[in-house]
Amino acid sequence: MSVLAILGGKGMLGSDLAKLAGPAGHKAVVFDLPEFNITRESDVRQAISQADIIVNCAAYTQVDKAETERDICRAVNTLAVASLAKFAKEHGKYLIHISTDFVFGDSSEKKLSEKDQPDPLGWYGSTKLEGEHFLQSSGCRHAIVRVEWTYGMNGVNFISKLLDAAAKSPKLKVVGDQFGSPTWTADVARAMLYLIGKQAEGLFHFAAEGYASRYEVAEFIMKEKKICKELASCASSDFPAPAKRPLNSRFDCSKIDGILDFKRPRWQDSMRKYLNEAG
Repeated sequence: MSVLAILGGKGMLGSDLAKLAGPAGHKAVVFDLPEFNITRESDVRQAISQADIIVNCAAYTQVDKAETERDICRAVNTLAVASLAKFAKEHGKYLIHISTDFVFGDSSEKKLSEKDQPDPLGWYGSTKLEGEHFLQSSGCRHAIVRVEWTYGMNGVNFISKLLDAAAKSPKLKVVGDQFGSPTWTADVARAMLYLIGKQAEGLFHFAAEGYASRYEVAEFIMKEKKICKELASCASSDFPAPAKRPLNSRFDCSKIDGILDFKRPRWQDSMRKYLNEAG
């Protein structure tokens, strides 16, 4: 039984991965704040020494705050990844790292593959892309999995924010010009475990099957939850924020489809299952 060190293991993805690791034949060891800090080299060395495989779900993800908290954002998303990759290389450990659709700033309707040129719109995406580059140049055995629009039981996400807003207001405005694939972290965890089992290497995009706007996703959630509120579509510019969001997050997942032993679920199917389980 291999030992997985899951860095950032208390978050949405990390907790789902830890839950599914046992049935997949792995022992999960969770590392997270406050006891574990990925920016401390001693903590990283200790985590690596305890594991056969390293999974990095730790990240600074406060997209708007990143524009002003630049140093801490880069420390977590870039410099810590560089250290992690160096130690993984030294100890001969396989590393799987999570990245994001925010490395792109595309506004077309094309499907974005791993070969498309990243162009981040803000500091968060820039630090995640720089972290990817450090890892790719480190020489350690690794896979990078870019995910998008994730939601899960153990954290704040688009669904929880929408439901909170619906409980407080009779009218809701949701952006209709951002397109992507809402993706359940349980599905991401399943894909990661398969990559880990194969020790696949390279850059991969993973998302649920199908695309929708944020507004269309909100419509689906409200219908499934039987919530009757006035819902209106608006432009991203109607919600000024320190950091711009990518308008196009349509992932081309054909590369990972050629490896996985399961078919990626439709976003509607996974979300319906999640909503039922979340209650």
